[in-house]
Amino acid sequence: MRTRTTAPHPAGSGRRWAAILTAAAVGAGSLLATPSAFAATPEDPWIGHPAEGLHRFYVPDAVVQAEVGTSAASVRVEGNFGPGNTWSHLNLGLNGDEWNATIGPLEPGQYYYQYTATIAGSDEEVTFRNPDIEQVVTAQPAMNTFFVAGDSAAWLADVPAGGQLETFTYDSAVADTEKSAQVWTPPSYDPNRAEPYPVLYLLQDRGQAHSEWTELGRAAQILDNLAVEGDLEPMVVVMGDGDSTDVRAEVLDSLVPAAQDEFHISIDPSEQAIAGIGRGASQALNLMVTDPGEFSHVGSFSGSLASSISAAKAQQINEGTDLVRLYVGNTTDRSYNQNVSLVGKLDAAGVEYEFDGSNPDFGDVWETWQHSLHDFASRLFRDVGDHGMSEGHLALDGGHSLPAPGTTPTPWVDENGIVTFETGTEFSSAKNVTIWANWAPAGNWLRIPMEKAGDRWRLTLGPVEGGSYYYKFVVDGVDHKDTGNPTFVNSEPTWSTFFVAGDGIRGEFTGDVAPDNRGAVDTMNYESSAGGDARSAYVWTPPGYDADREEAYPVFFLQHGGGQTWSDWVQVGRAAQILDNHYAKGNITPMVVVMANGNGVDYPKEILQNIIPATESAYNVSSDPAQRALAGLSMGSGHALSTLYAHPGEFGYIGAMSAFSPPPASADVEAINAGTKLLAVYTGDIQDFTYENTMTLVAALEDRGINHEFNPPIPGPHSWDVWQKSIIDFLPKLFKADSTSGIPIEAAITEGENGVLAITVADFGAGIALSAPENVGDRLRFSGALPEVAVTDSRTAQQAGLGGWTVAAQARSFTSGGQTIQADHLGWIPEVLTPRDGLAAGDSIATALDGGLGLSTPAELASANTEGRFGAAKLGAGLLLEVPVDTQPGTYSSVLSVSLFPVD
Repeated sequence: MRTRTTAPHPAGSGRRWAAILTAAAVGAGSLLATPSAFAATPEDPWIGHPAEGLHRFYVPDAVVQAEVGTSAASVRVEGNFGPGNTWSHLNLGLNGDEWNATIGPLEPGQYYYQYTATIAGSDEEVTFRNPDIEQVVTAQPAMNTFFVAGDSAAWLADVPAGGQLETFTYDSAVADTEKSAQVWTPPSYDPNRAEPYPVLYLLQDRGQAHSEWTELGRAAQILDNLAVEGDLEPMVVVMGDGDSTDVRAEVLDSLVPAAQDEFHISIDPSEQAIAGIGRGASQALNLMVTDPGEFSHVGSFSGSLASSISAAKAQQINEGTDLVRLYVGNTTDRSYNQNVSLVGKLDAAGVEYEFDGSNPDFGDVWETWQHSLHDFASRLFRDVGDHGMSEGHLALDGGHSLPAPGTTPTPWVDENGIVTFETGTEFSSAKNVTIWANWAPAGNWLRIPMEKAGDRWRLTLGPVEGGSYYYKFVVDGVDHKDTGNPTFVNSEPTWSTFFVAGDGIRGEFTGDVAPDNRGAVDTMNYESSAGGDARSAYVWTPPGYDADREEAYPVFFLQHGGGQTWSDWVQVGRAAQILDNHYAKGNITPMVVVMANGNGVDYPKEILQNIIPATESAYNVSSDPAQRALAGLSMGSGHALSTLYAHPGEFGYIGAMSAFSPPPASADVEAINAGTKLLAVYTGDIQDFTYENTMTLVAALEDRGINHEFNPPIPGPHSWDVWQKSIIDFLPKLFKADSTSGIPIEAAITEGENGVLAITVADFGAGIALSAPENVGDRLRFSGALPEVAVTDSRTAQQAGLGGWTVAAQARSFTSGGQTIQADHLGWIPEVLTPRDGLAAGDSIATALDGGLGLSTPAELASANTEGRFGAAKLGAGLLLEVPVDTQPGTYSSVLSVSLFPVD
């Protein structure tokens, strides 16, 4: 008996805006638009969207109590939110009558999740979902899903003119019972077509239901998108139930005949394909061996093959099979080594196959298999020119293994950003061990469960995005330090830290530079006004620091936040590495940076009467207020601002991160503006609990007429990720010529009477004019040119030494009517207009839409060494602006600053 039900595949409902952009620049050098918003449409009303890209979970306490039968000690949402979409725990806090927490911005894609509560007074846990919504995941009743739209997940989005998804039942000869299968038919499927349709059979992994192909894997959307884009041969896809003790009989004797009876599909083996996940992949490979030629196309997604293959069998496989293609995730995929063996087995037998490479972004999770299905389905029953690995995928370089337990410090970070943690044996009797770390999107904190491995616990995950991280073990609810990690944090004894190399701003600026290129970090002791106590400060001095240099160094005082101390900027914030990287790139003026203890003192008095005198006594720093900077995070921002208000003009540069402290009525606005070259304000987004305080501060500064620069909110909570990005942006602005009016027209560095190093910029009128937008599919593209930049170097050899110069530029954030984006949508191609030896153009900088950083960080326009520096040099650059096609209309403005640096 077979029954059949039909449900239309949902049409897309995401809102899109026409990309109406003017081509005339407004202000000096800008026309940018906001990137496409992450538009999530969850079915769960317990999920809200307090701001773009953020997801806030609200769970009523009354429902929690009803689910657990009493009060809950804790509630969390569990989902694939972690690095590499690892299953993770986001703890919710009880606020009034609801449990809530915020996470994001989440990358576009499919998310699956469930709620778990711990019953008060016990270790017992109850997993549940919103009882008022439809169950989405058939085989996992507590789980639900939501989809985050975005350009990178467009191939997973709903399609209005997609195919049809149906369910039919059939009799299983093996199980002697009725089973179900889901079937996708292509758009315009015609059961009376003269030619039957080719067919792809998909099998699930052990522990999965066949329906998870569509419920978690979004198989229907993947196929829809391929079909409407013309990248799929019209076919029928049957997602059958491979949970069987005899898959050969289950598939060949039950599923295939039933599907052929029910749908207009081919019985010709050349038009039949089979693939699966894990166990389903192994079943597909076994059928290839036992019944070569039954399926002309075979796909293995994280699969393996236990049986041997003889030379004769290999010949039969090659004669009867048009395509065998293998897929696997990164080294966190449990089948990784099995695929190494599988490749070796196929090679040894002489079986012809293709390998898609190891997907570096995911392990054995649905994201890997979604990509696998997308690639495999597009290759079936049609000619395909490219038979190699997908872009960015990696070859298998032998088996993967971890160090023997207890033999090395942890964590272990491999070259691809995969991180492995291991506890000692002291937790061998623990029931539950998780790792709490700032590895959630935008530096949020997630807990990820570890697995028992002998008398230790281990966790391997990733890839982890480039940057620095801090973490702790939570063992049966109690915080512990990783004693296998030698790092320490004075203010947080249970924390340890680690660094992952990689792309992105934090990956670029928080890593170690070569030892010979590092500045020095020393400890300075000084007497505090807090009861005359002796205190300490970390002091960074630049490479080549000269205590006897005739010209004193500028000095920057950098303060920590509440609950922290003087060592945090180095131990957690990695300020030394940020300074080293900026200095190595030529982005900052050589300076001395002092990180002192701001706890429990009258800070304006402390810095003026104790910290500054101690610094001037110990280091060759300037006493000129215009050569001093002061900044801090959270409490430290209050210290910086209160000093500014009480003593205007004592510091030429002020930075406030996660800030508060509006100016008091007594603040001398005229003196503040006259004595301050830059007052820069930074904040996280609404997840930062000081966000509203920062907004109040900015409004007060504007109301009082105090000159300031408010930088767009940085995605993330009250965290080191936000403050690192803030200081990375702030440092290059210190001790430089005023650029608030736009592209600097002139900046000169004079050394003696006989020579000068100067820069001029050609007249740029009202701004940089960009071309009309060109629609190139997924983006609108504008082009333009940087005004000609001229560098004149008439310094003598004695003045210049063995150095040359470098010219760099950076764009600020772009705004229009309250909309803001970062400068990473603006890239360039530098050019030397007067070429000669020793004079080189900087690297081309890609925009964010091509995975680049754009001009959001300082980028080199050109540089000259000793040979090429002398005389006049003319420089230019082609500018490229790229924004998503669904960008909100508007005219966006910003400032592009060009700076000249001598190189020692």
